[in-house]
Amino acid sequence: MMRSSFGTFRGLVRLALSYPQTAWGLAALSPAEPEAVRRLVFVCQGNICRSAFADAVAQAEGMESASFGLSTDTGRPAHGPAIVAARTLGYEMEGHSAVDRMDFEPCEGDLLLAMEVRQMHRLAADPRLGHLPRQLLGHWAQPRLPHLHDPYGLDDRYMATCLARIERAVKRLIRDYPGARLS
Repeated sequence: MMRSSFGTFRGLVRLALSYPQTAWGLAALSPAEPEAVRRLVFVCQGNICRSAFADAVAQAEGMESASFGLSTDTGRPAHGPAIVAARTLGYEMEGHSAVDRMDFEPCEGDLLLAMEVRQMHRLAADPRLGHLPRQLLGHWAQPRLPHLHDPYGLDDRYMATCLARIERAVKRLIRDYPGARLS
């Protein structure tokens, strides 16, 4: 149950800690005016599982979107188990190429959507990105999950669980930001 639902014990602990961090205003959230958002930008550590998949879902739904990793090598392909799990859900990630934070080009109208509170702090501290609005993608999950633990290298069941949560969150998110829809 632990591995398939939370990935690891650490994932469960980080999820538990993220609730008070967000409730007490310690998550470095920066809300966006919905009408000002023109692009959804998904952020995670390596840009080969979570953010890459969220980007694939948003694009399949007709949204203007992008993704990048806070610590990755630009050009790195999506993680094999993520490709398999995404395909099971009806999405293709074979052509994905990771983008490192330093190679990402921010634009006016971007909304940064991170997977973890600690990523929010890194975004807030980044001189190129700190001014952009940022939220936790898991706020749109059902139930609300302010920490979407990294599935990289973990159980295939957790990869499937994590990507299914991300898919549902992105589909709920896009209702709130119609200005990011491709014309």
